[in-house]
Amino acid sequence: MKVVLLFVALTYTLMAAMPSFLMPDEAFKPEIKKLNNTTYELRVNLGKDIYLYEDRTHIRDVDPDDGIDLHVKKPTTAVRHGEDMVYVESPVFELTFSGSAAKEVHVLLEYQGCSEQGLCYNPMEKEFTLTVTPAMLQGAAAPQSTNGALSESDEIAQILNSGTLWTVLAAFFGFGLFLALTPCVFPMIPILSSIIVSQGKHMSARRGFFLSLIYVLAMAMAYTVAGILAGVFGSNIQAALQNPVVLTLFALVFVTLAISMFGFFEIGIPHSWQTRISKYSGKAGEKGGVVGVAIMGFLSALIVGPCIAPPLAGALIYIGQTGDAMLGGAALFVMSLGMGVPLLIIGTGAGKFMPRPGGWMTTVTKVFGVMMLGIAIWMLSRIIPDVLSMLLWAVLLIVSAVYMGVLEPLKEGTRGFTALFKGLGLVMLLYGMALIYGALTGAANPLNPLEYVHKTGGSVSTSQQAATEVTFTKVRSLQELEAEIAKAKGKRIMVDFYADWCTSCKELEHVTFKDPHVVQKMGELVLIQADVTNNGDQEKALMKAYNIFGPPAMLFFDENGTVMKEKTIIGYKDPKEFLGL
Repeated sequence: MKVVLLFVALTYTLMAAMPSFLMPDEAFKPEIKKLNNTTYELRVNLGKDIYLYEDRTHIRDVDPDDGIDLHVKKPTTAVRHGEDMVYVESPVFELTFSGSAAKEVHVLLEYQGCSEQGLCYNPMEKEFTLTVTPAMLQGAAAPQSTNGALSESDEIAQILNSGTLWTVLAAFFGFGLFLALTPCVFPMIPILSSIIVSQGKHMSARRGFFLSLIYVLAMAMAYTVAGILAGVFGSNIQAALQNPVVLTLFALVFVTLAISMFGFFEIGIPHSWQTRISKYSGKAGEKGGVVGVAIMGFLSALIVGPCIAPPLAGALIYIGQTGDAMLGGAALFVMSLGMGVPLLIIGTGAGKFMPRPGGWMTTVTKVFGVMMLGIAIWMLSRIIPDVLSMLLWAVLLIVSAVYMGVLEPLKEGTRGFTALFKGLGLVMLLYGMALIYGALTGAANPLNPLEYVHKTGGSVSTSQQAATEVTFTKVRSLQELEAEIAKAKGKRIMVDFYADWCTSCKELEHVTFKDPHVVQKMGELVLIQADVTNNGDQEKALMKAYNIFGPPAMLFFDENGTVMKEKTIIGYKDPKEFLGL
């Protein structure tokens, strides 16, 4: 009996010591889910201690003649295991479809893997049935390049997809610091500075920082909300607000603020409102400043500084593909905080070093009043002719110069700041006159009013002017664009997504596209400009077809009409950057 019991005990011990292998359907659990209108994600969930061979994993269309093209993007997470490359973490494959007819597509996954405990499973396969409709394929109007290269915005979307939370947030904060040096933020500097200056004797470094922080937080909230809505619903709030009525009203707000800063009247809120605001915000909310600053920060982000840059586009692509508004929104919020760092520094400095009440304070206030008028002209320049914009800038500079006493004789013995102030006025007067001359000779860039003036001093002829410019064929709908692309078959194409209200588009037009080297390079391409100024249904459909969230954006097509995705440009690029792409 003892021998039997000993035998049973030994047998049980040996069985317990033997490795326990997972069943095939437990070791490998493939699943597929839709990301957006043209893309699916196929994930192979791996069990504990299971790995999958990279070169034995294949995804294909069961019927290659079904009229649907399948492009598979493999993950880059494979690691070396002996002589093989394997996936030790659950791999995710991206499946992109393109075509023109409604089809039921059968996708086959073939795979083989092993257990670290020494068991190799037989080759397996699983078939998925997906319904592909024309509505799903409208985002695939043009075939995409299949060389594996990604556009800059797609690379940023990949950071969101693969990075850890803290890595993503740190990266987007850095992107925000970079965007702080772009037209997205520049117009907000005089706005915030003017708000702080208007506080007068109540200002200090601490309060300057506090008001700047409120402004930046409101700005960040606006960018985040607008970004999430654009990513999830494809609705660009910023673009929707870039219409003549809104821009004119907001420009009038800045004109009113300027007139107030010139001392013609004071802008205040009812005393009962001030008391109520102070009750909730304490000393920091004196005069209702907190609420006003927050409102101005929120509106400035939506109306004053609309911009699309690679980091913003990348976040919107990620939100649109995954539906993960939490991470995408957090990235946008942190990016906006990075954009606001210069505003915090300037606001705090303005609060600390602002002149005390008196003559200097009055002068500084009026200087910021002129800046407010400049912001109003800058906003109106999106909707008025270039020549009128140039003339308005000229009037602002010339009138300001006259006010600075530039036409009055310099008193004997004048020196220091007074002489410098008058010298600046003279520069403004001369520049204003140059703007008038530029407007009359066809110039459109206030920063380069003499762009059509010859080195000899004469104006440039029409033929010479044409030689320094590029000419686009304009389209406003997807059908028009597809027709132009088909017409240009056999030639390389550049499609420029443009809007009149887009400041970065104007910068591209006046700087990059006027560079002689860029003009020469673009002469090799068929140039098409997709005008999305109206932001109507056909313009939205046009942008959606190419996954564009707003201008400026430039797509490049090869001779076969295929989008070269790695060449895609989002946001402004100077001539050197443009030529290097």
